Amino acid sequence: MLNKIISNILPYMPKKLVWVFSKRYIAGETIEDAVLASKLLNAKNIEVTIDILGEFIKNLDEAEQNCKDYLDVIERFTTENVKGNFSVKPTMFGLLIDKEVCYKYMREVVKMAASKNSFIRIDMEDSQCVDMEIEIFRRLRTEFPANVGLVLQAYMRRTKSDLEALNDLNTEAHPISFRLCKGIYIEPEKIAFKGYQEVRDNYLADLKFMFENKMYAGIATHDKYLVDEAIKMIREMNIPKHMYEFQMLYGVTPELRQSIVDDGHLMRVYVPYGLKWFNYSTRRLKENPKMAQHIIKALFVRG
Repeated sequence: MLNKIISNILPYMPKKLVWVFSKRYIAGETIEDAVLASKLLNAKNIEVTIDILGEFIKNLDEAEQNCKDYLDVIERFTTENVKGNFSVKPTMFGLLIDKEVCYKYMREVVKMAASKNSFIRIDMEDSQCVDMEIEIFRRLRTEFPANVGLVLQAYMRRTKSDLEALNDLNTEAHPISFRLCKGIYIEPEKIAFKGYQEVRDNYLADLKFMFENKMYAGIATHDKYLVDEAIKMIREMNIPKHMYEFQMLYGVTPELRQSIVDDGHLMRVYVPYGLKWFNYSTRRLKENPKMAQHIIKALFVRG
């Protein structure tokens, strides 16, 4: 109950207090913070995917600036040979304002990544964005088959049919790449599974489809049950190591993360940074109110 109370009132608290919680899950506000956090993870044999925070922008000036920021971060990270790639949210490039402008900016980012032999992961957002984001992915994948992937959410009822429909893009030379996560947005039951085990079951069904069709799987979860079942599936189906990886969020379940690395699997950590960390932090807390206990602990340590 206390955790839920804290998670509900946190968005109205001073940012300095929210940062006490947030600093565990965000690399920092600057590109230097992100580089440092990424290199520390690389030293632990963990790769990264870099995310500049900010989504659902209000005007296209922000989209232009976000594009420039991503071009800068790609240049910086590839020049310094950080082991990792990049994640982007289409709404930060103006998806809900002007879809073609969004595509133009995202193409610039993917083109830059391709020139550096790197990779862009298109994050999936809420249900109003899904069709448009799949369309943009299709267009970019056709032009840059080795340099762009997509996120799919297992709790969406449509995900299996989306996998089937997108399989036409899959080739032996360039396997289509998906990050599969449970899903975080609040959606109606009509379009999203709600039961805890139901979501798990559909996650595993989607993952099995990906393996059966020789797609590259980014297994994004902090659920030990899903991790164990995924590893079991990998072994039973003899999935080669170059066809999958595990993915986790920065600062979340570090013990489970390390156990996966120690078992010899590739791990990639989602490293968010930027000035717009406040909304990300409060959303993370609403997704998992149990995180509130870390705020309490941090306050006592700080004191």
